[in-house]
Amino acid sequence: MLSPASAAVVRATLPVVRAHAVEITGEFYSSMFAAHPDLLDLFNQGNQADGRQQLALASAVVGFAGHLLDEDAVPFDRIAERIAHKHVSLGIRAGQYPIVGHHLLTAVGTVLGDAVTPEIAAAWHEVYWLLACRLIAAEARLYQRGDLDPEHLWRRWRVAKRLDEAVDAVSFTLVPDGGAAVPDFAPGQYVSVAVDLPGGRRQLRQYSLSHGPGRGSLRITVRRVRGRDGAPDGAVSHHLHDHVTEDQTLLLGPPAGETTLAPGDGPVLLVSAGIGITPMAAMLDHLARTQPTRRIVLAHADRSPAHHALRRECAQTAMGLAEVDELYWYEHDHDDRSRPGRMDVDALPLSPGTTAHLCGPLPFMHGIRAGLIRRGLPADRIRYEVFGPGMLDRD
Repeated sequence: MLSPASAAVVRATLPVVRAHAVEITGEFYSSMFAAHPDLLDLFNQGNQADGRQQLALASAVVGFAGHLLDEDAVPFDRIAERIAHKHVSLGIRAGQYPIVGHHLLTAVGTVLGDAVTPEIAAAWHEVYWLLACRLIAAEARLYQRGDLDPEHLWRRWRVAKRLDEAVDAVSFTLVPDGGAAVPDFAPGQYVSVAVDLPGGRRQLRQYSLSHGPGRGSLRITVRRVRGRDGAPDGAVSHHLHDHVTEDQTLLLGPPAGETTLAPGDGPVLLVSAGIGITPMAAMLDHLARTQPTRRIVLAHADRSPAHHALRRECAQTAMGLAEVDELYWYEHDHDDRSRPGRMDVDALPLSPGTTAHLCGPLPFMHGIRAGLIRRGLPADRIRYEVFGPGMLDRD
């Protein structure tokens, strides 16, 4: 808990910090990378360039401060769990938190200047370390549960199969290089992939596993990220598409991620858009092999049938289910198995006791989630995956 003296200071200064939070986190990343360029390898430089990483950190720190002042203000448990899984997938270590804390708190002073008194600095130092200790403990539990050593986290995996799935989408089926065991994972989890790009820079990206556990391999399905409105192309996705072939190796972290298939035997609604199909394909695969009588609705939206990755595979998997509805929406070139335009949330079948899983662009998930809540599905029965640093609104 935040000490009473610090709580009073944080309550008084939170509006100012919130107003300047993105500026503070921007200054933080700039100064930290200048002092520790090795840490560049741990951060998505695309998210750095467009400001999403700065926004994510600002949201987390400000959200946690609000949580300390009022436990009902922010549902922080889910945010902390998401951050911990992400950190474990990257091999973040407890010893790196003092570096982050030093540069973050220095950035507060740089941006806010003389307004930061020793009392204010001490109070926000307490906020940071309460957050850090919470995350360090959560990450330690995940490392222990997975029998993982963050100092030796990365493993070489061989590409056993490469398959073009759709326009700008390719799947890589991976097996351990050297014959080690394939780790268990839960449908809906992801892995971090590290690639060495031209110029010597290593970059990491997270990709959802696109088939279920128990198949003796891992598989990722990667969409080629094409830059729009002046933004650059996705460096890692283009590298994987253009340069990685069968029998080559990739460096992978362990499976991670908290947004996994809901347990139980109730109805499941799987809703996705674009490459968001990947965790849904893994869930569908797992359900077909372990609970083929469970009621399933598979709904997907895409640009066109040609852009719909894993469509044929999911249709074949659905044939092994006793009770399943498949609904597809395409903005272009819809066929006799699909509907035109964007997904209509009111057309999604909802059975009593349904749990919904969502994955796709944030605006898509925000709209579908709001529509499901409007139709009476409780918010705690809607689970969602977020690509990159983003969070949905609470309500």
